[in-house]
Amino acid sequence: MIICADLDRTLIYSANALDLGTATPRLLCIEIYQGAPLSYMTETAAQLMCTLRAHVVPTTTRTPEQLARVRLPGPPSRCAIASNGGHLLVDGVPDPAWTARVTARLAGCAPLAEVESHLRAAAGPFVLALKAAGDLFAYAVVDRGALPDGWVAALAAWCAPRGWAVSLQGRKVYAVPRPLTKSAAALEVRERLGGGLLLAAGDSLLDADLLDVADAAIRPAHGELAEAGFTRDHLTVTATTGVRAGEEVLAWMHARATAGSTTAGTTRRTTPSWRCGTS
Repeated sequence: MIICADLDRTLIYSANALDLGTATPRLLCIEIYQGAPLSYMTETAAQLMCTLRAHVVPTTTRTPEQLARVRLPGPPSRCAIASNGGHLLVDGVPDPAWTARVTARLAGCAPLAEVESHLRAAAGPFVLALKAAGDLFAYAVVDRGALPDGWVAALAAWCAPRGWAVSLQGRKVYAVPRPLTKSAAALEVRERLGGGLLLAAGDSLLDADLLDVADAAIRPAHGELAEAGFTRDHLTVTATTGVRAGEEVLAWMHARATAGSTTAGTTRRTTPSWRCGTS
């Protein structure tokens, strides 16, 4: 069994995204940035992850450098998907054959420099920073409270005919080429692992294609997909929000992976015979 799971606001949560309400779960810090704790999951979620019997593939819009800050519980994953599918990491190193395929796919989209130029021109005081993820996509860090109504929609309308998509996740507005998808990388991972049941989890519009290609999927009851009312026949929605939804996502995965292992004999994060460098 292969599990491709988004990280931020799906499995891990910043302090602003915890949404604790009256709950007081014990939290485990799994990311430190500039000497301060940044991301968390509940201790129960961590225990579930440590005993998850499957090939776990972190699948994130984070760059490889940002992903490297995260220390998920349990043994490290042999493979990971970063930069929204732009990088397929094997033992922490980008796979060159996959990188070449991604570069070819992006040739039909407007260049990153054009999108960055438009973002700079459209930015107002509500934009705190403009950044690029390598040579793949761009994003703006924004003040959500000051973000003008319609600004994200206008950006999406400008990007669409140029082959780019827009997604608002927390304090970040992403502009990403449409061919750059988590689903393509997830299917590549499944092929290299020799097939198998694919489970997926995610909360944003950039996760929709990943959830669509999975055999079974789950999303939190918060985030862009929740706001859009995203549903599918094979999709489960959590009953909770915030960090407790992350725990619920892992409990859902754990139950399915455990049931699958009784017939398939899967062990957690076994070392597959990876065909590194293949296309």
